[in-house]
Amino acid sequence: MAKRTETPGRLDDAARAGWLYYVAGRTQDEIASAMSISRQSAQRLVSLAVAEKLIKVRLDHPIAACLELANQLRKKFDLKHVEIVPSDPGSSSRTVGIAEAAAAEIERWLKRPDPIVLAVGTGRTLKAAVDQLPTIECPNHRIVSLTGNITPDGSAAYYNVIFSMADAVKARHFPMPLPVLVTSAEERELLHGQQLVRSTLAISAQADVTFVGIGELGIDGPLCVDGFLEKDEMMELMREGAVGEICGWIFDAQGRLLDNPINERVASASIPSRETSTVIGIAKGTRKFKAIRAAIVGRQINSLITDEQTADFLLTS
Repeated sequence: MAKRTETPGRLDDAARAGWLYYVAGRTQDEIASAMSISRQSAQRLVSLAVAEKLIKVRLDHPIAACLELANQLRKKFDLKHVEIVPSDPGSSSRTVGIAEAAAAEIERWLKRPDPIVLAVGTGRTLKAAVDQLPTIECPNHRIVSLTGNITPDGSAAYYNVIFSMADAVKARHFPMPLPVLVTSAEERELLHGQQLVRSTLAISAQADVTFVGIGELGIDGPLCVDGFLEKDEMMELMREGAVGEICGWIFDAQGRLLDNPINERVASASIPSRETSTVIGIAKGTRKFKAIRAAIVGRQINSLITDEQTADFLLTS
């Protein structure tokens, strides 16, 4: 769950103020009076309750414009599931809105009574979604990571979400005990041949639903920023026509995986079959426009959670 950065006493106050504001419907003046604090302090406590994710706000009303965009995208690209959230022109966040929507969709799947296999990729948006999850008891389900959890320097990959999910979701979890990228195709074959890895790969192939982030390429893209690729490697990939990646798998503008030595080093499991798994991409923003479109047209994903701005681009491109 979200990391707590405040003292327990202050979080107690924030939780009380948040409850009074969002549940009891009190004004900030009424909260100040009830808690014997100033109005400014009440305002700060309510804001802290949201910032520390003590309060999770979900919109329980379908917005007609978003529903229509989702319907158009579903028809145009023959997608299984599409969810569109409102765009916030004043926000620079690439996770707000879609992370909450993804968390709600993950929760819906986990609350199914019949056993399922849920596969997860990696990335900032997916981690933000997992941070929104409540505690869920679902011992009959299995959750499996598609990606390795080790960075080039041997440390744990920060945006690998399987361990964050384990804190919130009481189900069997299967991490991928591998680096994100290995040194060669031969090393990948050797590692994938190990019994522990083989069993995890087999589980991932059975996924009923898969949640993945969609990464843009560039020297300021996740693969470079997080240290998995050098800048010259990234520039070479882009010269070859690469536009995006999912779980490290790099694809071109038509969504085709590149025949490139980098893809031969990706230790991630293959993206589960789009014929048998609902593969939901979670992404938004102008920097990701090309990558999102390529993932859709190339059938790397068959479902999408995004925002209005990205939906408009996809419908007109």
